[in-house]
Amino acid sequence: MKKVLVIGPALTQSGYGEHTRFVLRSLRSRPELFDVYLVSLNWGQTGWIWEDNEERQWIDQLLGKTIGYTQQGGKFDLCLHVTIPGEWQRNPNAQKTIGITAGTESTKISPQWFEKCATQVDQMIVISQHTKFAFVNTVVEANNGTSPEPVKVKLLEAKPGLKIDVVGYPVREFEKVDLDLKLKHKFNFLTVGTWIPRKNMENTIKWFVEEFHDKEVGLIIKTSLAKNCIQDRMATQQRLSELLTNYKDRTCSVHLLHGDLTDQEMHSLYLHPKVKVLLSLSHGEGYGLPIFEAAYSGLPVIAPDWGGPVDYLYVPDTSHQPSTKGSMTQQQRAPKAKPMFNSVSYEIKPVQKEAVWATVIEADSQWCFPIEWHCKKVMRKVFNNYGTAKSKAKKLKSHLLETHAQDKMYDKFVNSVHDAKEFSVENWLDELSVESFG
Repeated sequence: MKKVLVIGPALTQSGYGEHTRFVLRSLRSRPELFDVYLVSLNWGQTGWIWEDNEERQWIDQLLGKTIGYTQQGGKFDLCLHVTIPGEWQRNPNAQKTIGITAGTESTKISPQWFEKCATQVDQMIVISQHTKFAFVNTVVEANNGTSPEPVKVKLLEAKPGLKIDVVGYPVREFEKVDLDLKLKHKFNFLTVGTWIPRKNMENTIKWFVEEFHDKEVGLIIKTSLAKNCIQDRMATQQRLSELLTNYKDRTCSVHLLHGDLTDQEMHSLYLHPKVKVLLSLSHGEGYGLPIFEAAYSGLPVIAPDWGGPVDYLYVPDTSHQPSTKGSMTQQQRAPKAKPMFNSVSYEIKPVQKEAVWATVIEADSQWCFPIEWHCKKVMRKVFNNYGTAKSKAKKLKSHLLETHAQDKMYDKFVNSVHDAKEFSVENWLDELSVESFG
């Protein structure tokens, strides 16, 4: 049994909080393999989870166990550090350190992240192919020790053999509860995300109101500026009111949904009979957990065909029969996939100045900018032809419930961090001897 130390914001209401809890749940699924310990971190200005349930009690028990074990000088086989790479540190009390991250929403990583990946971890686990692409293809200048001039290098050139696995999230099941929402209209779009530049919240609201100005339709905005406190609600409400001052004669409705929701309540929101579509016009997502949750809940999705969500918004095209003749490459012969969402066209351009975040979102990186006219066209098409959108959503839900089942995703993560048998020459010779001589 391996002693595993998890370091991450396990108790926060954040994407990395959920990511850390997924890591913990995966390890917990195999108690015969892992003895789990935990150090919980803060994450930005986000609040902390408050539910007193069985999982929270287990996490609290891990925290207490870890304090006692480390005070006695305890050592670990593995350290799993769940956060942005700029915070990764090799753990001196662990034989192996694995960095786990949602990575970047843009097209490249910072030189600081590059250095951390090359020096502070032995392995990486990222959340999507989009994230892996950014890590693998970012080019930085580095000194190679043999030339006075810096050379341009990619991560796998700087650290050959670095293992980078992609492991997404599993679907989760909750009993539906009554949210008692006072919605004006029967057909409502839903958008979810913190009100920050990356989420493109202002354009989401403006484009919706302009498109449905005289229509009986609503938009629900589940958002906050940073936390779910009263002061944040007041500031968020003021920002929304200022944005809507130019649309006072509108027929469409805009509802602010602010504050803490349990996982059960959040999933019930996706299933609400008056919530018809998940609308995401974000500039970039490492994974896009609300999009994923809406998709496996059977809610039609409107989003750009870019970033992390691409991993799970397609299903194999079973009507396509791959050819085995000629000189087609294996990739060309592979089954094609169909988009099971409503795609918004976009342009790839440099991130906005106000979105630059030193060492996290680089000024010279790029991400997607949804195109206004096409977004409005897609929203209108889904509203007018909802049956088609719902049919695709049902197919995507069925696919995700199969491919992203909890046991499968837990096993995928476990297989990434656990070597059934650490390789050694002695073990190999023993196996060869048994095979040769019985």
